[in-house]
Amino acid sequence: MEVRTRFAPSPTGYMHIGNLRTALYEYLIAKSQGGKFILRIEDTDQERQVEGAVDVIYNTLRMTGLKHDEGPDIGGDYGPYVQSERMGMYMDYAKELVEKGEAYYCFCTKERLESLKESNAEGAAFAKYDRHCLGLSKEEVQAKLDAGEPFVIRQKMPDSGTTTFSDVVYGDITVENTELDDQILMKADGFPTYNFANVVDDHLMHITHVVRGSEYLSSTPKYNLLYKAFGWEPPVYVHLPAVMRDAHHKLSKRHGDKSFEDLVREGYVVEAIVNYIALLGWSPSGTQEIFSLKELEENFDMAGLSKSPAIFDIKKLTWMNSEYLKAMDFDKFYALAEPKLKEALDGTDLDLKKIAALLQKRLETLNDIPGLVEFFKTLPEYGTELYTHKKMKTNDEIALSSLEAALPVLENLEDWNTTSIHDALMALVGELGIKNGQLLWPVRTALSGEPTSPGGAMELADILGKEESLRRIRKGIELLKG
Repeated sequence: MEVRTRFAPSPTGYMHIGNLRTALYEYLIAKSQGGKFILRIEDTDQERQVEGAVDVIYNTLRMTGLKHDEGPDIGGDYGPYVQSERMGMYMDYAKELVEKGEAYYCFCTKERLESLKESNAEGAAFAKYDRHCLGLSKEEVQAKLDAGEPFVIRQKMPDSGTTTFSDVVYGDITVENTELDDQILMKADGFPTYNFANVVDDHLMHITHVVRGSEYLSSTPKYNLLYKAFGWEPPVYVHLPAVMRDAHHKLSKRHGDKSFEDLVREGYVVEAIVNYIALLGWSPSGTQEIFSLKELEENFDMAGLSKSPAIFDIKKLTWMNSEYLKAMDFDKFYALAEPKLKEALDGTDLDLKKIAALLQKRLETLNDIPGLVEFFKTLPEYGTELYTHKKMKTNDEIALSSLEAALPVLENLEDWNTTSIHDALMALVGELGIKNGQLLWPVRTALSGEPTSPGGAMELADILGKEESLRRIRKGIELLKG
């Protein structure tokens, strides 16, 4: 049997972390077993649709490398892959259940249903439908249909007994059938509910594994009863625990938690995001933490899925992101860094590749770049306290002496590059009989005006060029002289 999974998002906005994790696990379950990963757009909730949300779905899958084998954009044997384009079939399947006695027409008005909620002692949220329309005869139903009365079609739940289903993560779960509400399958507008459409579509698309959040555990008995009513084989269920902001709160955009797009905008590398999300609820068999997507495909095993909620730790993601940046091929890194360097250093003719090379091992995120390179464009205002460094054995007096000695040496330097600057300054250290840091720290400080900088004295001087480097050293001398 070919493993077939589906990612079936609703186009209602951004791609939150929980959604992306579901897509990733569906992809990995399929690819780890040589199966197919399908994209289906579930747009039956017309009121919640957001313009541009479908593009967000496509862009996210493209950026993350989660390439689907079938979908609205590429077709397949079981299309259409957009629910609103499959509308003709859902009513037929609902009527089939009515004929079998597994569903029934309900003509109750909105007002009557609201009154049921208001009169429910346990509160509106727990109000079950009272089956007011279940007892209607075929003739009464037909008369109402002929009169054009609005209706929904409800699933008829068993009056007694239990329903059991098995889940990969949570094991066997049994519920009392009396706890199940007669859920709506077809709405009054002719659209199917999510709970009905996804069962029909999963069956028709030969989906073998259904992966979704644990919030759907309570609905799964209803899905299983639908499969049973149709005489269909239910899929393998994989319910995932929530992704949490902390021990008590789920991730939520309303509370400022990041979406996938937010993380990318904040300078996180897509591969690092995917790697980190893979570990939110799944433990590999060994100690390895850094995985490429290909390695995840090869190593993923559903046995490693956890039923415990996963806490999204931005510090851990940031660490992982820095590891990705450090290990990245330089050309790839430069392609990512270049736009931010160009924006930060607009109006300069500095060698951006040289600056990028200094940055690569120092970054946590790409958004660190502007703050680290501003001094190349404009020397910040700084105080003489920067010249005092205990480890480098420098103070104002030593710094002034070193800069005054370095200035003529650098003025007379004909070849201006890292090697020649290094050789000249190290020769000066020998002549002066001082520690390396007693010369190099003051020069670095004068060139950057920052307590720390990417690169040391030689690299900064090379990038800034002779004229600007000498200007900054003279300014440092003036500052130290007071």
